[in-house]
Amino acid sequence: MATPELANTNLQQLVAAAADLCRKPLSHAVLPLGDSQRCDDCCLRLEARQADGERYPVADLELEIYRSGNDLNLTLAWCHDHQRPLLWQGSHPVWMEPESGLRCERPADGAPLEALARRLRALLVQMD
Repeated sequence: MATPELANTNLQQLVAAAADLCRKPLSHAVLPLGDSQRCDDCCLRLEARQADGERYPVADLELEIYRSGNDLNLTLAWCHDHQRPLLWQGSHPVWMEPESGLRCERPADGAPLEALARRLRALLVQMD
């Protein structure tokens, strides 16, 4: 059985690889937020870099992974713009206004985030 630190490192690598694939040409570093050692209940920060290696903080995301009953859910939110809609991904994607939690339309640049959330959820469910 993997230690919590190893499981967390593997999760960070898995998230970074999925983000690199879904958000090309950006590349990503993934850092834990908080001290959770569980892969199914944690917050991560996805730090973005442009193709030339320059940090691109406006594209940084916060990823929350959590269980609700037996279901695995994800939320993705922009770190530096708290007015932008956030994405909840369970069995389907739902975009929400951050202040009210009301549903809203997918933003113009939201398709890569939906692809990332679907990919991550599928990979994490397989790990169960």
